[in-house]
Amino acid sequence: MDTSGVIAALAALAHEHRLAVYRLLVEAGPGGLSAGVIAERLGVPPSSLSFHTKGLVQAGLATQRRASRQLIYAADFAAMDGVIRYLTDNCCGGESCVCSPASIDEAGRRSA
Repeated sequence: MDTSGVIAALAALAHEHRLAVYRLLVEAGPGGLSAGVIAERLGVPPSSLSFHTKGLVQAGLATQRRASRQLIYAADFAAMDGVIRYLTDNCCGGESCVCSPASIDEAGRRSA
């Protein structure tokens, strides 16, 4: 992922509702959720939700597909992996180090 893509992704996540939508989509997995379910779970009006999901799709963090009359949104896990890889590529000057995902436990602490 290039710098402009990372900036767009981080900017899209820098809003309370878009971050909440993205986290919900991550929890839902590859199958995603319909716009109606997302709006209901987050208590966001449909018009507002449309604005926020559009931002996530434009940033490449989510996909949108139509299933009959419903719009289904899903997290694009490869895109987020690209963002994380971009942010950690030069960690420790390219040497093995403690900032690799495998060396961080669930509580965010470095494992031995």
